[in-house]
Amino acid sequence: MSREYPEHPRVGVGAVVLHGTRVLLVKRGRPPGAGKWSLPGGLVHLGETTREAVVREVAEECGLAITVAGVAGVVDRVVRDDAGRIRYHYVLVDYLAFPDSTRATPGSDAAAVQWVEIDRIAELDITDGLVDMIRRAQALRGGARA
Repeated sequence: MSREYPEHPRVGVGAVVLHGTRVLLVKRGRPPGAGKWSLPGGLVHLGETTREAVVREVAEECGLAITVAGVAGVVDRVVRDDAGRIRYHYVLVDYLAFPDSTRATPGSDAAAVQWVEIDRIAELDITDGLVDMIRRAQALRGGARA
């Protein structure tokens, strides 16, 4: 199934990887959102759980192993073209996660990867809803290890 102009929604995952006052972000290398900073993540493969997918995606995009804490939120991302047709439709499950180490390197589909101070995210060109999802993850963090 094509990502562009799909017949059905695609299921994707993202990780809000927190380390102290920083969050791990990737600069998207491909559409949608090419050039924008966002959470590491991607599509769920057939037979894979969303939890397995988020661990795999962070490893592929950032070269980083993570410990998944829980679901931070679910987002519907529908992007229409100028004619009103649905160009992209994703249902995204975003997880709170913590890094097993902090050395991150960009994978093939990420233009860059960077630890960013959460209070400086607004200075970047970011995807819609990113700040809200990070806030949700921070609220969920509560007693989880940082």
